[in-house]
Amino acid sequence: MGVEIFILLGSNLGDRLENLAHARQEIGRLAGQIITTSSIYKTAAWGNEQQPDFYNQVIKVRSALSPEELLVHVLEIEKKAGRVRNEKWGPRILDIDILFYGDLILSSDLLTIPHPEIPNRKFTLLPLAEIAPDFTHPVNRKTNNQLLTECTDVLSVEKL
Repeated sequence: MGVEIFILLGSNLGDRLENLAHARQEIGRLAGQIITTSSIYKTAAWGNEQQPDFYNQVIKVRSALSPEELLVHVLEIEKKAGRVRNEKWGPRILDIDILFYGDLILSSDLLTIPHPEIPNRKFTLLPLAEIAPDFTHPVNRKTNNQLLTECTDVLSVEKL
């Protein structure tokens, strides 16, 4: 059966639409069945704003993988796409973040679930609220719609 997992995809280098399509294909092949995808959003870069805009999308996946197994696959997909991690919040061909893994709360040296920045990032909350408006954050017990309403992020996020 598996667990329902929400994953954020992002790209701001190269062919951004193709990069997201490749990520979806590889996640579907390696991690589990993609149940739903949000629209794709053009978003201003967060953290380090002096770089090209991102294309972001949230996907909902059903997977039998453990969080750690999923992370291994996600990192491998990023690496094979050409991602180089040399600058925090720097430009990247592909960025894949595990947002929610069912209602699991996990904090380890490798992985924190739910992703700790969800409430602070409009580029994450808009696509999340599009496909799962009533999903409740397991830590703060607020829905994605509530979190979006309360989010103070003012960076540009527009649906393609």
